[in-house]
Formats: sequence, C-alpha cells, structure tokens
Amino acid sequence: MPTDTLQAEYDVLVIGSGAAGLAAAVTAAWHGQRVLLVEKAPVFGGATAWSGGWAWVPRNPLARRAGIEEDIEQPRTYLRNELGAHYDAERVDAFLQACPHMVAFFEQHTALQFVDGNAIPDMHGDTPGAATGGHQVIAAPYDAREVGALLPRLRKTLRETSFMGMPIMAGADLAAFLNMTRSPRAFVQVCKRFGRHLYHLARYGRAMHLVNGVALVARLAKSAEDLGVRLLESAPAKRLLIEDGQVRGAVIGTPQGDMTVRAKAVVLAAGGFPHDSARRQQLFAGDATGHDNLALPPPSCSGDGLRLGESAGGVVATDLKSAVAWAPVSKVPHRDGSVGHFPHIIERGKPGVIGVLASGKRFVNEAHGYYDYVSAMLEAVPQGEQACSWLVCDHRFLRRYGLGHARPAPLPVWPHLRSGYLKRGASLEQLASACGIDPAGLSATVAEYNRYARLGQDPAFGRGSTPFNRKQGDPAYSGPNPCVAPIEQGPFYAVKVQPGCFGTFAGLRTDGHARVLDDQGQPIGGLYAAGTDMASVFGGWYPSGGINLGPALTFGYVAGRHIAGAHAPQ
Repeated sequence: MPTDTLQAEYDVLVIGSGAAGLAAAVTAAWHGQRVLLVEKAPVFGGATAWSGGWAWVPRNPLARRAGIEEDIEQPRTYLRNELGAHYDAERVDAFLQACPHMVAFFEQHTALQFVDGNAIPDMHGDTPGAATGGHQVIAAPYDAREVGALLPRLRKTLRETSFMGMPIMAGADLAAFLNMTRSPRAFVQVCKRFGRHLYHLARYGRAMHLVNGVALVARLAKSAEDLGVRLLESAPAKRLLIEDGQVRGAVIGTPQGDMTVRAKAVVLAAGGFPHDSARRQQLFAGDATGHDNLALPPPSCSGDGLRLGESAGGVVATDLKSAVAWAPVSKVPHRDGSVGHFPHIIERGKPGVIGVLASGKRFVNEAHGYYDYVSAMLEAVPQGEQACSWLVCDHRFLRRYGLGHARPAPLPVWPHLRSGYLKRGASLEQLASACGIDPAGLSATVAEYNRYARLGQDPAFGRGSTPFNRKQGDPAYSGPNPCVAPIEQGPFYAVKVQPGCFGTFAGLRTDGHARVLDDQGQPIGGLYAAGTDMASVFGGWYPSGGINLGPALTFGYVAGRHIAGAHAPQ
C-alpha cells in the first residue's frame, strides 16, 4: 500500500463485518455515502458467518405475502410481557417499526434475498402476544461463484456444524439428512446434495452452495462491494479520533502501518466481548477465570467496540437480565489435537433424550430454547460447583437423530467414542459411572421419565406443551407427543454439555437511532453502535430464535439511514 493511502477520508467508517456492520455499510452506501468497512480478522463475517443465520423480524414482507398479517401491537405485547422491567419502549418501537422496511430494502435494492421461517413459533408460547409463526427470515442459499474474487476473503462455516465443510440449512435440507435412512426420496436428495459438494471440493476447494450465516454474509458483502464500499481485512481499529466531543474517525492498523481515517460517523459493530476474559469475569455468571464458559464466536470478537465506545464517553449497560446470549455447548476433540465447540440446538427437543445434572436429576424442559436450558442449568447447579449437564439417550435415539457432534446413521459412532466425546454404557448405571453421574440418581430419573413418556406425557417439566416445543420435536414420531419417548433400548449414550454463548448482550447504551449515549443519556456526536456492540434491545432476555441477527440487521439499517439523513423508509 502506498504511503499516501495511510491518510483517508470517508463519510462513514464501519468497524466490524458481521450482519450489523455489513448492513450499516450497505445501507449508508446505497444512500450515497462513501463507506470504509474494516475488520480485525483476516476474513469477513464475524460471528454471523458461524451462526444459523435466522433473524427475528416481526411483520416482515415475506410473512405478509404468505397472508400472515399482524398489528404491531402483537409483537409489542409479547415483548412487553417477556421483558417486564427491562422493556425499553423507545428502542423496541424503533426496532418493530423498522423491521419490515429493513427486509423490504434489502430485498429490493441488494443481493440479500430471504427465505421465510413462517412456521417457526416464538419460543415462549404461553406468554401473551406470542406468535405461532411469521416472525423469522433467513438468507436464501447463495451460489458462491456470484461472490467472485471476494470469496477467499469471507469466513467459512463453523467446522463443527458442517459435514466435511458442507453447511446444512435448517428446514427441508436438515429434514432430508435426518430421514435419509427412512425415506428413498430423502436419500436421493442427500446423495445429490453431497455429490455436488464433493464436486465443489474437488474443483474449488470449498463449499460453494452457501446457506445459513455464510449465505447472509456473502450476500451482504457482495452488495457492499457492488455499492463501492471499501473492505479492509486484518485492520483492527486502535483508537477513535475525537474532536470537541465529536467522533470524527479512527486510527486503523494495517499490515503497511497505521492509517488515519477521518469520517463524519463511525459505526461500532465489532462483535461484543465473548472473548474478552476480563469483562467476562466481571459480567458472565459462573465465569471465575474469564474462560470457564464456551464462546462460539470467533476469537476476534474480543471487546474492541465496547472499549472504543467507552473511550468516547459511551457507557456499557450492565443492568440487563443477562449479559450473555447463552447456548448449551459441548467440547469436540478433533484428530489434529484441536478442540472445537458444538452448539446443541437441534436434538434437545426430539423424543427420547433428557438433560441431567451430576446428581442424575433433570432440571429443565429440554425442548425449550437454548438460552432457557443454560439459564436453568446455572440456577440448578450449587454455587461453587462446575456448571455442566449431560444429554442422555438410548441407541435408538442416537442412530435416528444423532447426539451433538455424533451424527445419526449411517455415519459411524466409534470415532466419537474413541475421542471421548461420546460416553457409552450397556446399562444406565455403567453410563453414569463413565460420566461421573450418580448411578442411582440417573436410574431413578430415567425410570420416572419413562413411566410417563410411554404415554407421551412429561408432568415434571411439560415437554411438548408449547408450539415451539412441538416444532423442535419430530412430527414423524408415531407416539402421542413429538417431544417425548422412553429411553430404554441400550446401549445408552451421553454427551457433556457446558454453558456457552452465541454472543453477548451487555453492550453500549444507544437510542432508537443506534446512536451511542453518554452517561447523561445524550447522543455522542458521530458515534453509532449495532449488533452486540449495542446493548440488547431486549434487555438481556431471549424471547425467540433469531433475536441476535434480527436487531443486528435492523439497527445496522437504522444507523446507515440516520447517518445518511434519510427519513422516509426506503
């Protein structure tokens, strides 16, 4: 890079390249702004690229086109009842009002196209205002060849949630993989999909059929490039430029030296603090060392945005329900000696698995949301003990649905047994001994669970009692409850599950325009925050799936428009 490029001037500087940062960059650029986006890591995509890619956006155009019409008061009622004292009327209304416009904008003006999740209910169906569908969207699958030369600069799918590098989209794609040994049609679909993937690996060296979070990132990055956004990777933001209390750019590190970037606005979207051990010790429950809980985002999400915001007078909100977006996670030992992390999202609601503590006792409705599972685990484990649980199933369940990183039939079980990831016992007592679970406790728990499971009931925790529960279950199961089946066909298996996270909720305080606020609640000139650098619009609660990416996309869009001075929705 020539020396003279180490001084640069733009209208907007965006720090971070996940959904929030890319959404802000694309929106601002479409509205005529000159935009520079910088990313600390050597690839773009942040935590978004490793996510399932779902976004919670009530009243979106895809739902309306499907005939799902709802007044804004329905999601508002749901959030008011879910969040209670943490309900922030200004920001919740800003989010709900912008959601449909955000989706329409990207659909009409960019490469970002969506597929609906109209059949996915809100997580807590017994809360007033909960919807049985119409609130979720996901990026449509994308041919990586459309990205062109930008492709090697994009983050690949998380290793643990792909199969030989092939990402699997939730919905019909996942259903085919789960049913491939039972349905000839599903078997043919999987063979075609995997055959195409092998061809892509041979020709291109990577997956080319992009889905989930990688599809979202690729579509946004392509849109940014088409709109003239300058994209710089391996470029951490070192400090903000502050003049007369206004943020006017930042100093950016590059391989060629520091670059001073002047801009009328800076958007912080650097991924929160899941890998900032000091702040984790301060704010994560049960994280005494700053490394006790398993963070799923990339290591580059280490609190840079929060520290930059604080340097300009911003305030990190710590009065939330939770500072962290919990997820149950297991450690996956790989043959190369590395250890990965697997998020337990899919199998917990299927019939024939339970979660137990070291006492052998259940502690939660396993078909509830992932955040609920970890919250209940932390409450149930005595203070001072390591927070963990075990997902326990029988042979029938394992071969039908898989258990964590251990895949269903026809893939083999032995690699996971050899690595120690999966524990096995010919009896429940043997399994308990292998796991360090109380044998008598586990046997008594399974006996009590089976007694009612044969009838499709779960009086202890009400599994299968909500639309979300039943969606997480197996609609093809022959029993009366799609979430409940007995655990009785040995051998028996278990995987150790620990508290982990998809990201953080404790971010910078902002207003409805995504402007960062100072300790007096006043906007700091020229400084915006979105994604997990912004304090959770839901007050640290988890009302539904997609509540990380929904606000990230929406407030990135809101910030881009506000910076550009746009008023009427586009």
